[in-house]
Order: sequence, then C-alpha cells, then structure tokens
Amino acid sequence: MTLTYSQYMLRTAIHSGAGTRALVPDLFRGLQAKRVVLFSDHGLEKAGVVEKIKEIFELTPHGTGPELAGIYLDINQDAGSHDVNAALQFAREVSADGLLAVGGGSVMDTVKGVKYALHNGLTDIKEATPGGLLYLSWPEATHIPIPHISIPTTAGTGSEVSPIAVIYNEEIKMKTNIIHPFINADMAILDPELTTGLPPIITAFTGFDALTHAIEAFVSPSATSLTDAYALQSIRLIESHLSTAVNQGDNLTARMEMLQASMMGITAFSFALNAIPVHNFAHAYGALFRIPHGLANAVFLPVVMEMLPDLYLPKIKELARALHLETTGKNNDALLQAVIHKLNEMQQNVGLPANFKDYDIKPDALDATIAAVKMDPAALNYPLPPELIRAVGERVIHSQKVSV
Repeated sequence: MTLTYSQYMLRTAIHSGAGTRALVPDLFRGLQAKRVVLFSDHGLEKAGVVEKIKEIFELTPHGTGPELAGIYLDINQDAGSHDVNAALQFAREVSADGLLAVGGGSVMDTVKGVKYALHNGLTDIKEATPGGLLYLSWPEATHIPIPHISIPTTAGTGSEVSPIAVIYNEEIKMKTNIIHPFINADMAILDPELTTGLPPIITAFTGFDALTHAIEAFVSPSATSLTDAYALQSIRLIESHLSTAVNQGDNLTARMEMLQASMMGITAFSFALNAIPVHNFAHAYGALFRIPHGLANAVFLPVVMEMLPDLYLPKIKELARALHLETTGKNNDALLQAVIHKLNEMQQNVGLPANFKDYDIKPDALDATIAAVKMDPAALNYPLPPELIRAVGERVIHSQKVSV
C-alpha cells in the first residue's frame, strides 16, 4: 500500500440489467440533450443491435425526449484517427449535442475522441497527441459538458467508464492515448441482452482483455485498497463466468457478470496505472501487425508473467486465491507457476491460441517490435530492456506452447 498521492473517481453512473437500454432517451433528456447521434459499426447493424436502439427513440413520444439526429457506423476495429475525424465531422454536420456510443472499445474510444475534439475545437484528433500521449489531470482537466452515454456490446475494454481513449495513429503506426478524467461517459448502460450475439472467439479475447486490466491493476506499484477491491472481484468473476459466456452465449447471468467484471477491471486499471508491461506489448504488436487488442493481451499475459516474475510475486498469493487456486503449503514461486498454468488452461477452455502463429510474424520483424514496445506510452513508467522484448517476442511468434 503506497502512501504517495493517489486518486480514485467513479464518475460514470452505471445502469445495469436486461432491457436497461430502454432508459436511454429519458437519461439523455435528464442530461438536457436534444440532438443525439448514435455511433456504432456495421457489424452491430447487421446483428440488429443498432435497430434495437433506434426503435427506442422512435417509441419516445414526440416532444418528450431528444431526437435521434443521425446514425454513424463507419468505425473500424482498433479505430484510428481517420475514424475519429470522420465521426467528428458527421457530429458537427448534424449539430449533435449528445453522443451515444453503442459497441466495443473501438466505438466507445472513437466517441471519446469526438467528445474531446468537439470540446476543444479540433478538426484532427492527432493534434491532441503529437507525442503519442495526452495526460491531463487536476486542475488542467475540466468538465466536458457534452451529454454522453455508452452502451458496451462486449465485456472487455470497460471503455464505457474509463478515462482513457486509445486511438491508432496511422501516420506513425502507434496507438496513442488521451487520458482525461472527464472524457468517459456520463452514464453507462450494462444490458446483457445486447452482448448475447457476440461470437465466442470475440467473447473470449475481450474477456481476457478485462482479466489483463484487473491483474495489471492488482500488481501495480500504484495499487491502493480501492483498486485492489475492484481488481480482485473482477478476477473472481471472470474466472467463474468467462467460460460460460463463451460456450453458452445466451446465458444472461454470465453475460451480466462479465459486463460488471469488465467495468470493475478497467476502473482498477485506470486508477492504479503504472507498470503495464502486458498492455505495452499488446499495444505495440497491435499497431504493427493489427492484432486485436484483447487477443494480444490474452497471448502475452501468461508469457509476460513468467518472464517478469518479480512484478507478480509480492501479491501472488492473493492473485492465486482470486483465481480460485489452492494456496496452502505452496511458496510464492510455486504459486506463480500455478497461476500461469491456470491462465493457460483458461486460454484453452475458451478456444484462444497461446501464440500468434496465425499472423505469420517473421523473426526478422522482432527488431521493429523492440522499437515499438520502447516507444509506446505504456513504457514510460516501466521500461523494458531490449533483450527481454526480443525474448518475449520469440515466445509468442513461434508455434510451441508456453511451458509451465
């Protein structure tokens, strides 16, 4: 427990439960929005999710709530600055005064970028992060008075409540970060009915994204009792419910618990932010090879834990217990190996790979990964030596499984 300065803010109001999407127009009315834009993607349009949200506005009696001023769907996976800038232009064209994000992390982060740009009069979001990172806190960061609601359709990023927007910069091939205590949504709707159509593989790797948030938060040098409480409960829920959510996609209980776990995991992560080597690797490989962020975290998590044991050993007993492992009579080294083995088992149970062999990353690409890992904003607090970056890379690009 550190005695240095820390902060913890639960700013987003959470509305949870099946069917809670029906609250959206009234919530926007309470936020005094009149012209709302629904931001989503074409995959969710095909899945019928966009129509479900659109219908709610159509059922709202005329004059009693905000109107749906437009629907914007051209948002790509691992969204970049082009996605944000195009969405920003659309919002201005329809005179939007309310922002509704319906989707996974890419959609929700895009809308955060739109919100920040609208508030600051930007036309290009890259202006906000010329060096790859914009980190604003008190007192420079001020309230952004743009009504903003997020509805996650995946249980992974927790972007609906996090004060972080990750936006890919196509020009420099880097995942840039805007960190701002008022960039997150005013309200979040956790409606498990909107996640039941998520394919098993995406359910699996987004779940591991949430698990990585929670574990990195828990072992962080900046962790507090507040972040530990959220991190540990997130880990417990994911261990108990991820497999069910993957294998029984229509199980609303598992889907609800995963949404809650995702929200708690990112909250802990955001306010214990310090050493995040798994995310450091995931950002770099995602930018270079366009590997989905959750999948990258899933592959790197057990490998990084094995190769950086000193980061995890001090709190390994509590971590093992959160993963429902027996700790009696085992020393810390044995518990670390048991945790790594457990994570590999969880990977297998939900159909995730232990490496990136499907991406055909060549060994000569490892030089580029060393530079990318060292340049990523996540390396600021916990820089990694080139030898370790290469060693981890050799483990994940090859076809053999991690040994435990």
